[in-house]
Amino acid sequence: MFRRIAMTAILMVIAICSSISMNPHQTADASVTLKIGSSNGDVWDAQYRLKALGYYDGPLDGVYGSLSASATRAFQRDYGLKVDGIIGEATWKALRKYSLNIYEMDVLAKIIYGEARGEPYIGQVAVGAVVLNRIQSPLFPDTIYDVVFQNNAFTAITDGQYWLKPDATAYRAALDAVRGWDPSGNALYYFNPKTATSKWIWSRQQTTRIGNHIFAK
Repeated sequence: MFRRIAMTAILMVIAICSSISMNPHQTADASVTLKIGSSNGDVWDAQYRLKALGYYDGPLDGVYGSLSASATRAFQRDYGLKVDGIIGEATWKALRKYSLNIYEMDVLAKIIYGEARGEPYIGQVAVGAVVLNRIQSPLFPDTIYDVVFQNNAFTAITDGQYWLKPDATAYRAALDAVRGWDPSGNALYYFNPKTATSKWIWSRQQTTRIGNHIFAK
């Protein structure tokens, strides 16, 4: 049952991503406060983020009802926020810090596919986790777009493989990474030991090896 629900969510992500024109800078820095009865695009964004994190199992309908409020309260409890079921400034800030919207999820799936297709599934999730770890780190930019497109950060950007169409596995790996699975061991870097020539990358503290990648801090 869980696998069927998870696959439904993945297919939903793929369908939405395929039908929407991706804007790599389409994120809102400020959104209206959401409470019972709210009905606007920000509600849809919040519902998607809460669903991606596993809190919301209702429809993505842009209507902030009891299911949305209940999911918000659960998120607020887990992240040490005021538990009131209202998405105000603090809750928006936390949602954007710990989740991705539909556009950002597509970026994550693309970089996973471009960098790690053919790797074991756990290795694909680990690559996604590295991207998310960089967003949280003060050493890197604080948005997924700036992390992924940082100069010379990812081979898939420089060689164009980022623009390939991700498969369902890449979206599933992105979803697992967003929901908190980090097989990389909190790594900020990864490299292929067969091709890595940088002495600097070899000097980093290694956390684990998965498939063809060594992960490091």
